[in-house]
Amino acid sequence: QVQLVESGGGLVQAGGSLRLSCAASGRTFSRYAMGWLRQAPGKEREVVAAISWSGDSTDYSDSVKGRFTISRDNVKNTVYLQMNSLKPEDTAVYYCAARSYLYSARPNNYDYWGQGTQVTVSS
Repeated sequence: QVQLVESGGGLVQAGGSLRLSCAASGRTFSRYAMGWLRQAPGKEREVVAAISWSGDSTDYSDSVKGRFTISRDNVKNTVYLQMNSLKPEDTAVYYCAARSYLYSARPNNYDYWGQGTQVTVSS
């Protein structure tokens, strides 16, 4: 079992930045690939960024590529999402999620989820 707690969401103007954090507890954090997912009202949940268990490999959705950066610290059991050049369409609830060994672009493939943190980008 892995427990995940996100923080760092809030209200920001378009063009601004936020950094989300996700603190993990429970089983060995470094055994899990991690993803950041988001869900906007009326839209399906999507994986916007993912990182391998070692941190050597990352992947991004086309909608955030070049603006968002995912990273992890396996000593602190924390994964981060640095979000720059934010747009109103980035407004959503952001979740971190864990999956054994390999990350995935499919939300349903993740085993453990946090409770989510709201990000609102005003125009």
